[in-house]
Amino acid sequence: MTLPDELIRDDSTADTAPWWRQAVVYQIYPRSFADASGDGIGDIPGILSRADYLGSLGIDAVWLSPFYPSALADGGYDVADYRDVDPRLGTLDDFDAMVTALHERGLKVVVDIVPNHTSNLHAWFQEALAAGRGSAARDRYIFREGSGPDGAEPPTDWTAAFGGSAWERVEDGQWYLHSFAIEQPDLNWANPEVRADFVKTLRFWSDRGVDGFRIDVAHMLTKDLTEPLPSAAELADMPVDGSHPLLDRDDVHGVYAEWREVFDSYDPPRTAVAEAWVASDRVPLYASPTSLGQSFNFDLLVADFDAAQFRDIVTRNIALAARSGSSSTWVLSNHDVFRHATRYGLPVPPEDSAVPKRHGGGWLEAGADQGVLDRAAGERRARAATLFVLGLPGSAYLYQGEELGLHEVAEIPADQRQDPTFFRTHQEQFGRDGARVPLPWTASGPSFGFGDDGAHLPQPAWFAEYAVSVEDGDPDSTLSLYRRALALRHELQTAEDLEWIETGRADVLHFRRPNGWEVVTNFGTEPFALDAGEVLVSSGRSGSAGAVPGETTVWLSGH
Repeated sequence: MTLPDELIRDDSTADTAPWWRQAVVYQIYPRSFADASGDGIGDIPGILSRADYLGSLGIDAVWLSPFYPSALADGGYDVADYRDVDPRLGTLDDFDAMVTALHERGLKVVVDIVPNHTSNLHAWFQEALAAGRGSAARDRYIFREGSGPDGAEPPTDWTAAFGGSAWERVEDGQWYLHSFAIEQPDLNWANPEVRADFVKTLRFWSDRGVDGFRIDVAHMLTKDLTEPLPSAAELADMPVDGSHPLLDRDDVHGVYAEWREVFDSYDPPRTAVAEAWVASDRVPLYASPTSLGQSFNFDLLVADFDAAQFRDIVTRNIALAARSGSSSTWVLSNHDVFRHATRYGLPVPPEDSAVPKRHGGGWLEAGADQGVLDRAAGERRARAATLFVLGLPGSAYLYQGEELGLHEVAEIPADQRQDPTFFRTHQEQFGRDGARVPLPWTASGPSFGFGDDGAHLPQPAWFAEYAVSVEDGDPDSTLSLYRRALALRHELQTAEDLEWIETGRADVLHFRRPNGWEVVTNFGTEPFALDAGEVLVSSGRSGSAGAVPGETTVWLSGH
C-alpha cells in the first residue's frame, strides 16, 4: 500500500490519541546509566537519583532495558527470573520507588520483556536438565536428538545470531536450540505453560505501575520444528512470509492477541512496541491494535545521511503505520547499534559488507579511533538528523547519551569486552559494547560521575568533553539542543499530518506540520536560502541569516 508522496495524512489528534502515539521515549540501559552503590554497575537507585535530569529533558517516557536477575551472558537479555530485580541493581522496593518518582515527573515507564529465550540459569532450564528426555520440563524448551550414528552432531547446521552452532549438547546427549548465546535456550511457545507464565509476568509488572512493554525479538517466538528439519541453506531459500519455520510466523500473533487482552484489561490500557526485524509489509501485523499496537521502524538505523533515503523512509513508514492504525516510530540509536554520531562521521560502508551496517563492522574497527572518523561532521549530521526526526509525526525513541552527542567507544581492550558477539566471532566483530559504556555525568572523577568507583566498561578520556555537567550550562551544547527541541515539540506536536514541500534541491528536505510548523533539513554542504519563516530552533551551532547551513536542520514558524 502506498500514499501520495506529496501529502501523508492521518486524522488522529494529540488531545484524543493515546499518549504513546507521538511520545518521545528515552531508553535507559540500566547497567550503564548511573551507579548509586559504587560497585561499577548502574542500578535502579542510580536511575532514581537522576529522576530530575530525566524530568528536565522534556521526554514523555522512560524505557528500561532488562534489569532482571542475569548472569550477563548477553547484557541482561539472558533472564534468570522475569519477576524480580537483579540484586546487583536493587530490589523490587527500589523499582517501585523509581516508578513513583518518574510518574511524579509526568513520565511513563516501559520495561523490556524477553520472551524468545530464558537464561540457562532460569529455574525452568535447570529443571529441564535434571528431568531428562521426554519430560514436561524439557518440553518448555526445544530439545532434539543429535544427528549422526551416535547423535554426537547437532540436529542441524543452523548458526546462532552471535556465531557458532545454534545447538548445544547437554550431559545426557540431547541438544537444545539457542538462537542467540549458548546461555540463552529458546522457549517452546507451543507449550501452554510458557504462554501462561508470560501472561503472569505482564500482569506482575502492570500491577506495579508499568505503563508499557518493549518486546525483544518479537518476530521469533513461535517455530515449526516438524521433522525433518531443514538445513541452513534450505532455510535461507524459504520466503519469510508468515510460514517460515523460525521467523515472523503468522501464528505469533495468536500469542500477542492474548497479550492484548491483558493490556486492555487495565485502565488506561498498557502499551507495547515490537522489536521485529521483518519485511516492511509485515510490520503492520505487529502494530495492529489486536496485536502489540506499535512496532519499531529501524530503517533509519541502516540509512546514510542522505536526503533521498530519509524521504523514502519517512514516506513508506508513515504509510505502513496508516495500514495498521498505529503511529510510526523513529530510531537513530539504541543499545544494539553503533551510535549515529559515529555512523554519520565514517565513510559510507561498502555495499557488499558482510556485517549489517547498523553494527558498524569493519569500517569502525578499521579506524574510528585512528583518524578515519570525522567527529565534527558526525556530530553535526547527528544533530541535524535528530532535529529532523523530532519534527516528524509519530513517536521518537532516544538512546541514553545521544542527548550529549556521544560517539561510539571503539577503544575497549579485548580483555574488558563483554558482548558475546565479540567472542563468538573470534574477535572479528567488535559487537555492541561501544554503545553501552557508562555515561559521563561530570568532567572528572573515577568514572566521570557515573559512580564512586569506576565503571564496568572503560570510559575514554574524551568523555570529559561530553559530560552532563559541561553541557548543562552551554547553550550551544547537544544537551541544550535536545531540551529546546523537546520543549518546542510539546507545544507544536498535534495531529499526525505531514506535507512535503518541494525545495528545488535533491539534498534538501522541507515538510510542513500542523499549526504551520515547518522543518527544513539541508543534507548537503552548500547553504539553502530561506524565503520566509521565523527560525524556532536550529541544529547548527552557527548559521547565516536567511539560509540553512550545510548539514543542518531548522524548525520554522509557518508562513
